[in-house]
Amino acid sequence: MSYSIGEISKMMNVAPSTLRYYEKEGLLPFIKRSESGIRVFGESDFGWFSIIHCLKQAGMSIKDIKKYMDMIAEGDSSIGERLDIFEKQRAKVERQIKELNQIREVLEYKCWYYETAMKDGNEDTINAMLPDKLPKNIQKLYDKIGRAH
Repeated sequence: MSYSIGEISKMMNVAPSTLRYYEKEGLLPFIKRSESGIRVFGESDFGWFSIIHCLKQAGMSIKDIKKYMDMIAEGDSSIGERLDIFEKQRAKVERQIKELNQIREVLEYKCWYYETAMKDGNEDTINAMLPDKLPKNIQKLYDKIGRAH
């Protein structure tokens, strides 16, 4: 089965202009065209799109994704380099996850803080609990994020 750029963009949840840009930058060298020059996407293209989308979402630049695509074209001689690319991206994403978890903890504490203050109509009850009489789950957050409130 084949798909138009509009159909594939809906299926992949990306703008058609994004797919055109990817093709222009050499990320989609495998895309076929009809006799009239219209892009025709097949079932096998989904795997390529998934990898490209994953790398882009992981923060990889278009330039580096292009290098990766070129390595694939080189064949087995670039397997080690491709593995290196994914190991580096995985490490980068793991650092981002750690940072986002720290941000989430601050937000959890602040939500609890202001929800409690709203319920009480002031911050007096919370201030009376500080620094070590907070509920256990909140105390852990408080201890991690520091004393600012």
